[in-house]
Amino acid sequence: MTWIIAATSLPARATMEADPEVLYQQMKDAYDRAQAANWDFGAQEYYLSTIFNAGRAYALQRPDDPAFAELETLTVQIGSGLHYNPLTNHDAAVWYVREAAVWVSRNSTDPTLVSQANALLARVNSEDDPEALARYADEDAQANAATYRADVDAQLETVEANWRGWLLTGDRSWRSLAFEKAAAPNFPLAHLPTDYGPEFVRAVQQAANGNGGGFTEGDRTNAKTILERLNDLDSPLIIATVTSMPADKYLTTLAPADEYFGPMGYSILGIENELKHINFMLNYNYGNREAALTEQVAQSIDDMHKVYPRDRDMPKLLYSVLTTLDRMDSPDAKAAALHIRAILTVEYQDSPEARKVLAASQGS
Repeated sequence: MTWIIAATSLPARATMEADPEVLYQQMKDAYDRAQAANWDFGAQEYYLSTIFNAGRAYALQRPDDPAFAELETLTVQIGSGLHYNPLTNHDAAVWYVREAAVWVSRNSTDPTLVSQANALLARVNSEDDPEALARYADEDAQANAATYRADVDAQLETVEANWRGWLLTGDRSWRSLAFEKAAAPNFPLAHLPTDYGPEFVRAVQQAANGNGGGFTEGDRTNAKTILERLNDLDSPLIIATVTSMPADKYLTTLAPADEYFGPMGYSILGIENELKHINFMLNYNYGNREAALTEQVAQSIDDMHKVYPRDRDMPKLLYSVLTTLDRMDSPDAKAAALHIRAILTVEYQDSPEARKVLAASQGS
């Protein structure tokens, strides 16, 4: 299956409605905004998001445009400078960062830029290796925190990286590290974001109360410290929504019903109907005879994910095709399932569907 080789080859093109030139101008505006903010961490993250948006548009629609090469290079330069990591970045841009890094590694004569591209490749190619990705996320978050010591978002990312590492791997040492960092006197507890903040606080309360969960003595001590600090806040804790992503058409537009994806040109309705048909046949023990068709559906969903990463049904579609692939045991079906699982559990980790998959893998 060609789409499974995405780690080493450029992805298939897909259609897209967003205007590349509009997104390119948005990127230029974000550059001006970052300059006005003296290139603080938040402004740079916003700028990187606009690079992703413009880059995806040119990659999918105008790969021969001179702006394409510029955007691939910018993705590597700015992404490296901000220690981009798939686990803590929420742009669902792993495929595009991979493409940019591959393009730069093949076309640049600048050894520094090639080295940066290879470092980014190591990260995006770890999407299906949870342990490696968790280690990279910890390393990258600490690097940002060291560079932007006074920035709240950079400090928050250090705990987020470890917390997401715990959720992804089930390795309790990452949860312990998240507690340890959050218990530090200078950690900005009052700014916990909406995505992982509430469940993090619930886990802290559980540990402090000694209610199972496999918590260590150190976890319980750190949890009590965190709760004391939360209780000492001047005002009640308000879990804040923190985002640097530009609110543009590319990120928010739902995939149109008459747009078609993948080698077989499936619409969203076509994807859903095929999955219903495949599962019906699987109920009659068709097994691996449905594998090739299911892999084509998976390709279509992956194609849609590249064009409409913020479509509200994306986690549901990924989960549906994943559970279908899991009903077969051919090598290609297993490889496709690994790829889809990585997208769902890394890029959409906060969705209910991703949590079902992660909880099942942890035996809970």
